[in-house]
Amino acid sequence: MAFSARQDAAPISGINVTPLVDVLLVLLIIFMISAPVIAHKARVDLPWAGSQPPTAMQEPIDITIEPNSMTFWNHVLVTDAALATQMQILGSREGDKPSIHISASDDASYEDVAKVLAEAKVNGLSKIDFVNR
Repeated sequence: MAFSARQDAAPISGINVTPLVDVLLVLLIIFMISAPVIAHKARVDLPWAGSQPPTAMQEPIDITIEPNSMTFWNHVLVTDAALATQMQILGSREGDKPSIHISASDDASYEDVAKVLAEAKVNGLSKIDFVNR
């Protein structure tokens, strides 16, 4: 077997830049992906100093949805028309609107829950919480 031997005994003076370029490209890709996440700004409305203290919290409205399209407004059985009327009354209030707590049974249909959510959205009620009881 013949091996080629270098004739000159001079050391290799060049630097292999391929690993360096690979590392820099990986870092560039990481920074390109993470930059939009870091630059994302969340709008937060903070109270001003000396502003009016918050008014007393209103009691939330409890809406319970049971199977067979049975809907309860603060533990009182209501029809779809009565529910729409109550939501319109809440939506027409001036100032701070009360929050709505929706408790849906496991056997309640999705359509019934979607109707309640749509009715709240139509009337401008945005403080909606889902509670588990």
